[in-house]
Amino acid sequence: MQVPQRLYSLDELKLNGIEAISLLSPVDATLGAIERNLQIAAILSGSAAWYALDLSPQQILFVSLGVLFLWTLDLVSFNGGVGTLVLDTIGHTFSQKYHSRVIQHEAGHFLIAYLLGILPKGYTLTSLDALKKEGSLNIQAGTAFVDFEFIEEVNRGKVTATMLNRFSCIALAGVATEYLLFGYAEGGLSDINQLDALLKSLGFTQKKADSQVRWAVLNTILILRRHEKARSKLAEAMTRGKSVGVCIDIIEKSISDDDL
Repeated sequence: MQVPQRLYSLDELKLNGIEAISLLSPVDATLGAIERNLQIAAILSGSAAWYALDLSPQQILFVSLGVLFLWTLDLVSFNGGVGTLVLDTIGHTFSQKYHSRVIQHEAGHFLIAYLLGILPKGYTLTSLDALKKEGSLNIQAGTAFVDFEFIEEVNRGKVTATMLNRFSCIALAGVATEYLLFGYAEGGLSDINQLDALLKSLGFTQKKADSQVRWAVLNTILILRRHEKARSKLAEAMTRGKSVGVCIDIIEKSISDDDL
């Protein structure tokens, strides 16, 4: 850990070049735009089919109910996994910015976890990769860790300060990386929500939760700035689909013992 743990004000974060609102309120504009375009295309296609096939109002109703049923089934059975898979696949295929952002985001998680003593055990960069590896639509792309000790502590309802600090930084590493590279974060809302839910489950007051998050943001940003070269090389390796072992070797070769 690099910075003392205390309550940092938003002004103190700004003095360190951090605009919290741009980091902690991510909105995925890329996938949002893709989703809106798909909805418009669906409406136009439906209208064209109506005129071309001369469908009756009753037939239109049945088709609409069928689409609504499939959408509801996806939400209930797969937690929106099918929709996420479609949007994510289109995003990676047609948006180089989205593709790059996801890779950098996961490289941030991977690097911070390893530097803080939590071993990454695998990663996926797309929802399609996650589906192929895990065989489930409920699993999103991301980085997985050897976190048995942390899970045990969470299940007991008592998480040590050291473990909480580590996982707070890891949770925010993705949005922090995006912020450093692009000036704002688009992905990572689920990471923030999970951290927020954890802090609430541990009985944190809003003030105490804010203190934990602001400290973790500052600490994570400073670590990422210090090891920018390692993160960049790690992202390149992850782009090429290198193994976890190779990725760790790249980190160790990019960072001297004095920097650890």
